[in-house]
Parts: sequence; structure tokens; C-alpha cells
Amino acid sequence: MKFAIIKERKNPPDRRVVFSPEKLAEARAQFPKAEFIVESSDVRIFPDSAYKALGFKVTDDVSDCDVMIGVKEVPIENLIPNKKYFYFSHTIKKQPYNRKLLVAMLEKNIEMYDHETIVKKSGARLIGFGRYAGLVGAYNGFRALGLRDGLFNLPKVETLADLDEVKRELDKITLPNIKILLTGTGKVAQGAKEILDHLKIKEVSDALYLTSKFTEPVYVMADVMEYAKRKDGKVGEKWEFYKDPTGYESNFMPYAKETDMFIAGHFYGNNAPYLFTRQDAKSKDFNINLVADISCDVDGPVASTLRASTIADPFYGYDAKTEKEVAFNAKDAITVMAVDNLPCELPKDASEGFGEMFLEHVIPAFFNGDERGILKRAKITENKKLTERFSYLQDYVDGKL
Repeated sequence: MKFAIIKERKNPPDRRVVFSPEKLAEARAQFPKAEFIVESSDVRIFPDSAYKALGFKVTDDVSDCDVMIGVKEVPIENLIPNKKYFYFSHTIKKQPYNRKLLVAMLEKNIEMYDHETIVKKSGARLIGFGRYAGLVGAYNGFRALGLRDGLFNLPKVETLADLDEVKRELDKITLPNIKILLTGTGKVAQGAKEILDHLKIKEVSDALYLTSKFTEPVYVMADVMEYAKRKDGKVGEKWEFYKDPTGYESNFMPYAKETDMFIAGHFYGNNAPYLFTRQDAKSKDFNINLVADISCDVDGPVASTLRASTIADPFYGYDAKTEKEVAFNAKDAITVMAVDNLPCELPKDASEGFGEMFLEHVIPAFFNGDERGILKRAKITENKKLTERFSYLQDYVDGKL
């Protein structure tokens, strides 16, 4: 079987890749029956020469390969018919801007596997860039704090070589006495926690966080059962919430009252209650003045996220009174960081981490008869049709939304 590491063609260019040269060499050693070809790229974080040095063929034509492995959406005109593709297609939530891409894949008889759909039986994601989104998102939150309040000047992550250098920059700063709320418990939240722990910020319990004043910076990590509660007053159950959150309402305001900086690292499911609304943000009890929204659901559960921001221009302000965007350092505004492609700022580390997961979970499935059902669960299209698991996308494909 021939695998191609394809060139990223989406604009703005993404420098990440699924396999670093070293990790690809590991894959070749583990699976001698697999052949790995690299499509030449001038934007990739690892140059063509690094792959050539390890004996990989680097070429402009990968049309003889069976499996195409990329990161971001492939432009329709570059899709090769009758191939298997792996990339983030951003179609499984019926994103309007990518409907034509899914239609094109069906028409071209492409077998599509989305990195987001590579999951365990339980539905838990097996691979992703979540940890790196968390790391960069939390760092950017502190960068915003330093710039806004004139406390320190952290450089942009994209100007730093790797995660070690990011951490060295953090070692130079001193934080004021603030209270930080981190939501979530998944890979994104764990990445953000890594930054908080590196800064030696004390983690405290919910009870202490909500009732005490401190003389040093502290943080609390709140899971969904802390910031959402059952409407009928009974004790909530996490898995019940994930299945059907309609019987729940937000319990976020007690946190908003005690929090200076909010790092949003949670996953937001359909029909779940919003964490805070525009109305909540107007309350005199709402004390949050900085939001690092790593989850970045626009105009959704975090009311201050009016739009996604960019790596070039990562911060803006939200004026709760007018519900409008203002300067990130405007008086009484909530400072917002809502970059939606954070791992792109740390392409080397993100690529190395991603390749590790892909080699562990995906490549073996091609050679062991897919014994864990990973490919079967992940496959969105086959024989010009949606697979049964993704048949819910039919009205999206038909343009009937």
C-alpha cells in the first residue's frame, strides 16, 4: 500500500504535517509493506531535504498513491478521484462553507476519513492537535494580559522555535494576584493546564475558589458538572448530560463572580446550555475581564466571542454594555483571544505529537484487518455514498438545510 504525505494547499498556508521525517522513518521500519511518498512542499515546517536525507522519495506527483494524508481541507480542484483521504474536512457538523467539498468527494468516489472521526468505540477522539491548541491558547491569554495591563511583553509563539522556548519565555514573567478559571478536562484543557502548572500557579478546589480571597494567583479546573446543573435540582450525571443536555442550565455565574481570567478549554455539544450569555455579561456580578477562548464557538456559549481572531491579530475587546467589538485594551471591555487555528503557531511540536498518535492508532489498522474498527468508524464516504454512521449528513449534501 502506498501512502502520500500531501502538500497543504489551503490559504492561509498551514505549516503542519501529519508525519515529521523521523516519525515517518519509524512508520517505514514498523510496516515494511507500506511505501511512504512525500509530496514536495515549500510551506511545510520540515523541508523536503529532511525527508530526502532519510531516504524518502519527494515528488510533485503522488497520483499513484492509494492513501493521501494531509492536515487541512484539500481544494476541490486538487482532489484525486478514487483515493482514500485523511484530513480535517470540517463537514461533520454541516459547516455551510464546506458542503461543496463533501459533494465533490462523493462525486469523485473518494473514501474520506476525517481526523475528527478517528475515535474509540466510546466515541473519544484518538488523535488531534488539542494539546497544542491548549498550550498556545493559554500562553496567548497571558500575552494579552501582559500587553493590556503593561505588565510584561511575551513574544508571539510563532516567532519561537518550539515548546521549550515558549516555556523559557514564561519563566521571565511575574503574574499579578488573579483568579483563573479553566473549563474542560480533555486534551485542550490539559494543554492549557500544562502552561498554568509551568507558571507554578496554585490549583485550588472549586469550594475554595468560589469562597476565598488569595494573595497569590490561583486557578481552578472546572468540569461540565460544575458549570452546568440540572433544572430540576437533582444531582447531574456527566454521561447523561453528554447524551442529552436539554434538562440542564448554566451554573457559570458563581464562577464569573470570582474570576479575572477565563480560559475556555471545554468541548461544547449541541443543545448544551450556554456558559454565559450577553445578558449575563452585563451583570454587576460578572467580573471576568479576559477570555482566552480556545474552544472558539462563535456567537455561542461564550458570549464575548463575536468572531474568531487570527494569529496576525489575535486580540479584540468586547463591550458588554453595547454588545459590540472594541479595542482589546478599551476601558471596562472584556479582552478576548479567540484564534481558531492555534496549533499552527507551534507547527514543529504539533506535527511531531500528531504523527505519534497517527502511527499508533491509524497506520496499524491498514495491516491488521482493522481489528479495532478504527477505519470503519472513521469512514465518512464510500462508493459515492455516505456511510451509515454519517447518513445524517444527507440533507446537508442535498442542500436541504
